[in-house]
Amino acid sequence: MRLNGRRQSSNVDDRRGMSGGAKAGIGGLGAIIIVVIMALLGGGDLGDVVSNVLSQQQQLQGQVTEQQKEFTQQEQEAAVFSKQVLASLEDVWTEQFKAHGMTYSYPTMVLYTGTVQTACGTGSAQMGPFYCSGDQKLYLDLSFFSDMSRQFGISVNNKSSFAYAYVIAHEVGHHVEYLRGILTKAHAKMATVDKAEANRISVKLELLADYYAGCWAHYENDKYSSLEDGDLKEAIDAAKKIGDDWLQTKAQGYACPETFTHGTSKQRMYWLKKGFDTGDWNTTTFADGEP
Repeated sequence: MRLNGRRQSSNVDDRRGMSGGAKAGIGGLGAIIIVVIMALLGGGDLGDVVSNVLSQQQQLQGQVTEQQKEFTQQEQEAAVFSKQVLASLEDVWTEQFKAHGMTYSYPTMVLYTGTVQTACGTGSAQMGPFYCSGDQKLYLDLSFFSDMSRQFGISVNNKSSFAYAYVIAHEVGHHVEYLRGILTKAHAKMATVDKAEANRISVKLELLADYYAGCWAHYENDKYSSLEDGDLKEAIDAAKKIGDDWLQTKAQGYACPETFTHGTSKQRMYWLKKGFDTGDWNTTTFADGEP
């Protein structure tokens, strides 16, 4: 993805080198990843893994340490690229909201290392990137990018990968859901239904965020021709390998559809591609966050 010379967003809170306790944050591309990774390493039951993770997070809550760290050139380049992607997202969504008589407010991207304090509790890098509507911030530990390749076999061409941009665009997609009232409405409903139905609502939110990520790429590429050959295929491959069915099958040999929270590989690939093809982000089809 060509972003050379493009501006970097100033709406970034760089907390790298700081770490804090651990409660789960709200909504995110990698929320299921911690369970999968630990299951792969430990071979345990997924339900038990979740319980253990939550217990460890509670034990860490409130502990805050600061540490000095020098960042490698690769880490700094990843930070610059992330800021450029966020700037592009600001430009595209500001223009699109204005065209439909709405106002887009910028989210803040927090770069952190390990664990981080949020308005939704304390987040962990093991969760993957996530968005917290409580403070309208997206949280990103840049190590997730290298994990995409190492843990999941997601092919990336270079440090300016469109697959990486897709990760950030997905989380900003949750912010768009929040601004449109979709996220708040969905979370309120999730609190009143059983777990299976709450999971189905979660899937809808995640697929909608994928769709919004595709819509952003549609307008970004239309204006700047920034996508290179293979970029879209690369992002679609990433969407495939973070589908619930793909991750669960990799972890335990089979998938449990009733536990899906992010959507199948086929669904994630489809909605990302559809968003890119149409750019029709304001369609009433998604008025209730229901792709």
